[in-house]
Amino acid sequence: MKINTNPKIIAFDADDTLWHNEPYFDEAQAKFCELFADYASKQEILQLILSHQVKNLPLYGFGIKAFTLSMIDSALELTNDQISGQGIKKIIDIGRDLLQKPVELLPEVEDVLQQLKGKYKLVVATKGDLKDQHRKLHDSGIGHYFHHIEVMSDKKELDYEKMLGRLDTKPEDFIMIGNSLKSDVLPVLNIGGHGYHIAYHTTWEYEKIDFEIQHDNFKSFEKISDVLPILLK
Repeated sequence: MKINTNPKIIAFDADDTLWHNEPYFDEAQAKFCELFADYASKQEILQLILSHQVKNLPLYGFGIKAFTLSMIDSALELTNDQISGQGIKKIIDIGRDLLQKPVELLPEVEDVLQQLKGKYKLVVATKGDLKDQHRKLHDSGIGHYFHHIEVMSDKKELDYEKMLGRLDTKPEDFIMIGNSLKSDVLPVLNIGGHGYHIAYHTTWEYEKIDFEIQHDNFKSFEKISDVLPILLK
């Protein structure tokens, strides 16, 4: 069945869909675990960071700055509020380093965008720090392919409905492509859109789900170029 009835909008998640991201966070957490190896095991520390991240989401949202604050919360808990100013500085340095990581596009991303541009309106729909995501999009060199950039505070049904309102499009005319089943696929399916999952080799624990998705508008692919035979029919 031909998908691109007119008009059609395709939104791409950014982190770990267009460019690498989660491995940088894994590296940052490994550095944090090394700093506090005398206080707890690596697994215990990782679980503590995650618990603070989830608890802080309503207040801090997503992104590197929120992650850094959650690391500080974790350090305070691990040390019973005894961490030194120098220790806090080391955590801030981990976060600052994350904000300066190079942007490395995933394979075939630009080729896919080249082939889809002009046939669909292309959008970036991503969570994270507003300033950091705009920096990454600029540094990636692919910003010119996109009609609209949406840095979202969250990716729940209401957030997508608000975005579609700004784009003046209906859910059935909208395709979301991303690596997170929880954030990129399920909410879009729930409002009547199309959700395409692109596998990535590592996933943040918060974004994992423990069930299989069965839905007519759901498709799953191993790599981003696999969407082209469907979208270019």
